[in-house]
Amino acid sequence: MNVWEFIGSYWWLVFPLGGILTGVAGGWARAVRRWDERRRKHKLELARIKYGNRPPVADGAQGRGRGPDRAARAEQTAARRSEAQRLIAEHQEIDQRWLSYELDLAKLIDFPVMSDMREPVTVEFHRAKRTADGLRPEDPARLGEEQALADYREAVREYAISFEIAEREAKRRRSTDFSPEERRTLERAKQFLALAEDSAATSAERQQAYRRTQHELLGLIAIPDATDDAVRQRIAGALDAPSGPARDAQQA
Repeated sequence: MNVWEFIGSYWWLVFPLGGILTGVAGGWARAVRRWDERRRKHKLELARIKYGNRPPVADGAQGRGRGPDRAARAEQTAARRSEAQRLIAEHQEIDQRWLSYELDLAKLIDFPVMSDMREPVTVEFHRAKRTADGLRPEDPARLGEEQALADYREAVREYAISFEIAEREAKRRRSTDFSPEERRTLERAKQFLALAEDSAATSAERQQAYRRTQHELLGLIAIPDATDDAVRQRIAGALDAPSGPARDAQQA
């Protein structure tokens, strides 16, 4: 059977094969249109990033000395400054969340992972904090360069993520890493600490209570210097404040 005899005998195959070929061609055409649309949107986005919301200056206009569009540059500068201010605010918010642990010894006793530098999550958090602190400018205007802003943006992001991880791990584990006897020791330390910060106690009682707190925590939780300073300042501030007749005389 030659080709023409085959076609004559199986002419009806034209319809299903035609449908298949039409579908393939239609799918290919749709894929091309989608790709072309994505390429067009990508070019528009690049132009928007480069020139802002205003159209680029024509080559002829640049040749006549008009230079880059000053309005577009001003918009980009304002946008970078706004982002820098937002990043600094986010940085400060994480600092405050950390200080709620660092300046509160009772909270560190409840969540010891936050101060345990043997824990990888704690080490990573402090590393990210140092990096972000080193890149934070005193003036947001100093982040005018895109690279400086990008570096600070990434540092704040790492700082936020590492703090979240450390805090979640600390809340998950609490004091479960300690034996029952060690947990009872931590509870005694919290009781002594409460007495040390009790303004109704005498100076001797408060000082003795804080020494007992430190003794109970020895070998279990290392008290950071900033935490120790904060406790001592609270105790000293309360002891220096006038009370009883002396306070009434000052208020009179």
